[in-house]
Amino acid sequence: MNKFKLNKLDQLISELDHGLKTLFTPPRSSFLSPAHNKNIPDLELTQTEIKKSASLMRVNHTGEVCAQALYRGQAFLAKNPETKFYLLEAAQEENNHLAWCQERLDNLNQAHTSYLNPFWYFSSWLIGFCAAKISDPISLGFVVETENQVIKHLSKHLLALPSADLKSREVLLQMKKDEAHHATNALSKGAAPLPQLIKKLMQAQSKIMTTTALFI
Repeated sequence: MNKFKLNKLDQLISELDHGLKTLFTPPRSSFLSPAHNKNIPDLELTQTEIKKSASLMRVNHTGEVCAQALYRGQAFLAKNPETKFYLLEAAQEENNHLAWCQERLDNLNQAHTSYLNPFWYFSSWLIGFCAAKISDPISLGFVVETENQVIKHLSKHLLALPSADLKSREVLLQMKKDEAHHATNALSKGAAPLPQLIKKLMQAQSKIMTTTALFI
């Protein structure tokens, strides 16, 4: 069978196609959601608790939209094939998280996701693209900082979730474990520390995203 290598324009079109599918088609996970653990009881939630859980899971859903876009943008210009493979693998795991969050929203009868997701996806992809253009170590540094911020964010959500929503809690716990694994892997592959200014800017962007996703 003849093999051919896509040029950058073809790859860019492929990335656009992936982004549109991520935003406008139901996400599919490679693994069953942790919410299906048979040991977790499905407790009844009040309407107030449902709205609270749904708003938090909507924020997490948007976070996963951003994460996979960031990593795919980085993979697009990764110099080292091993780095590219790692980034695409991490992006796939973030897609699993996206599917789990979507499923929880559906089960909570709150399927509304953030209307700003298209903006966050393509802006995150562009950030990843720019990071990778500098160097692979800087790009991997973005992974470490992103995941560290996500872990803090998930820790806050675990405290804020209604105590009866055990299924969403199980999803967030597994996501938190996966994000820590991504950060550890990036460090082992030579991630460079980012300047404090870049970290502050990333924190500011994250704050804007999480705040708007609660309501829009």
